[in-house]
Amino acid sequence: MSEAPDLDLIIKNVRVVRPQQATVELLDVGIKDGKFARIAPNLSVDEGKEVFDGNNLLAFPGVVDAHMHVGIYQSLDRDAVTETKAAAIGGVTTSLNYIRTGQYYLNKGGAYRDFFPEVLALSEGNFFVDYSYHVAPISSTHIDEMRSLFENYGIGSFKIFMFYGGYGLHGMSDQQNLFLMINKEERYDLAHFEFIMRGLTELRELYPESSDRLSLSLHCEVAEILNAYTKIVQQDTSLTGLKAYSAARPPHSEGLAICIASYLAHETNCLNINLLHLSSRKAVEAALMMQTIFPHINFRREVTIGHLLLDVDAPTGKWAKVNPPIRPREDVEYLWQAVLDRQIDWIVSDHACCGAEQKASLKDPNNIWLAKSGFGGTEYLLSGVFSEGSKRGISYDRMAELLSWNPARRFGLDAKGDIAVGYDADLVLLDPTETFVVRAAESASQQGYTPFEGMELTGRVKTTFLRGRRIFDRGEIIGVPSGRYLNRR
Repeated sequence: MSEAPDLDLIIKNVRVVRPQQATVELLDVGIKDGKFARIAPNLSVDEGKEVFDGNNLLAFPGVVDAHMHVGIYQSLDRDAVTETKAAAIGGVTTSLNYIRTGQYYLNKGGAYRDFFPEVLALSEGNFFVDYSYHVAPISSTHIDEMRSLFENYGIGSFKIFMFYGGYGLHGMSDQQNLFLMINKEERYDLAHFEFIMRGLTELRELYPESSDRLSLSLHCEVAEILNAYTKIVQQDTSLTGLKAYSAARPPHSEGLAICIASYLAHETNCLNINLLHLSSRKAVEAALMMQTIFPHINFRREVTIGHLLLDVDAPTGKWAKVNPPIRPREDVEYLWQAVLDRQIDWIVSDHACCGAEQKASLKDPNNIWLAKSGFGGTEYLLSGVFSEGSKRGISYDRMAELLSWNPARRFGLDAKGDIAVGYDADLVLLDPTETFVVRAAESASQQGYTPFEGMELTGRVKTTFLRGRRIFDRGEIIGVPSGRYLNRR
């Protein structure tokens, strides 16, 4: 009498890509109870209750998109469904989303003890991929809540929007307290940033065993520079579109903010700092300079797929408006070189679905100043890095580090980021030879456009597995949302 199959699923004939392992081997992958259980050549089909033929495709670890915004321009529950469908189609299996109080998102102020349970309630049953949140302490009382957010929900990553001190999401503002929904006597300024850092340092000291997974992320731009240069550029009729927007938020504003934040981190002994969506040569150079000056600070540097694929001459124009801006081609190539030189730690989408009807002004649709900031791109993250990275000689294992391993380690996702026994069976099958043209009409996102429209990419996701279950295959999303909230404590 034959023994019952031991494995729930065997994925046969895949070329396994692992971070920090240069060789790509043709192997079979056995999965049990949602985990990788056996990885070896020629597993017997009799060992699996189900067998899936991988047809010699590349098998990447599920992508950890460590910078997304779900629910920023419309209700979180609706946004989660459509935008994580798009994520799954692109091979993303884990979505880390930035959230804050104030206008946009839930359009509420107040304490996180009331706000965050509502976020989780709106998230439950609506994510097609596993998910967690980064939280921004906006008011002074939020700093006191960092401990409870960590203890109760495993939130170990926090955020500062440096330009919000005197600038809104889309432009100049003298009503920041209304925008952020904080008391009129409060200030979202450098002193507030300092106290956030001190609060995180206290939390790290309180939980030394978790200190490596407690970090602070920063959107680095200086409001005063943005305000001054926007006035100058708006008066210069020779600059239009993405070129004008880049000039209005100049790269040295990023560099200056990075220097200020880094010194504050040094002053407060806030040792784990993530510098988000570096968009320019000046930003990267400032980040590397700060690493040299403050070697004891554990800096991580991030770039987005948008800043790697697009430049100011992108034919999609206003659809590519984002903060910080899309830059000239020389900055794009510098970013790629920084990736090659291992000066960048992870690549993300910064996905923020802004529907076409919201993105552009109906009265003046080509006016870059009236267009809203942000766009979606999570479904092109893996294919974009694979397509352009392969041209530049980036190895497959390095791609796996940038897209899966490194963000998983930084943000306390112990079961994510690798194809190895005991890890969550998150796996993406990619055809390295298939070329496709990006079309918004074919996207699961409800955005209605894409700044990558018409771009030809080589390397297409064919199947996505989340904890051993197919959630995308042969061009179709499979089943209902089954993503789990990830408590990262």
